[in-house]
Amino acid sequence: MSEPVEDLENIAAKLRPYFTAEDEARERTLRSCRQVIRHSADAIRAVHRQDHDKAKQLLDSAHELLREINHDLAGHGKLLYSDFIHDAQKEFAEGCITLALIAGKDLPEPKTLGVSNAAYLDGLGESVGELRRYILDSLRRDDFSRCEELLIIMDEIYAILITMDFPELLAHGLSRTTDAVRGIIERTRGDLTVSLRQKDLETKLNNLS
Repeated sequence: MSEPVEDLENIAAKLRPYFTAEDEARERTLRSCRQVIRHSADAIRAVHRQDHDKAKQLLDSAHELLREINHDLAGHGKLLYSDFIHDAQKEFAEGCITLALIAGKDLPEPKTLGVSNAAYLDGLGESVGELRRYILDSLRRDDFSRCEELLIIMDEIYAILITMDFPELLAHGLSRTTDAVRGIIERTRGDLTVSLRQKDLETKLNNLS
């Protein structure tokens, strides 16, 4: 066997364990990320059922999984910035932000959650859809107590997002989220306005009768 061929085989033998370890880490991480997303989605559903304790338990479980992922990927830096990691962090951030806003608590910061800044902003934008859902559910219950407050919060979130006009590589698709947020807010404003006017009309008719 010629010397160059032997050199190639030696090089390949050294490279193969690296890629094997990367692939195994990726598979483990994918499973954990799917679980993070499930916990986060279930937590949001618990928030809408007014079961905040259950939501917190689910988010705590998701947080622990994210910490394990970060530890597991300490030697696999490229994987740590993969799309599936971003998606899991975004869903977790959305769940935590939604719980905080609806429960009237202080917003957690990205560092506290252990998520990237881009994932946090994406989760913040996604939480606007959950606030719309909460407002619509409240209107169906004829409960207007927090609707205008939450609409103001939605406006404030949008005002923050539109200032984050950075390249796609840095913001990770935030511009699409921001565009969607604008439409969600306008639809919610319209729904709330119609409901408030109807409520006012009903009150006036009741007073006349």
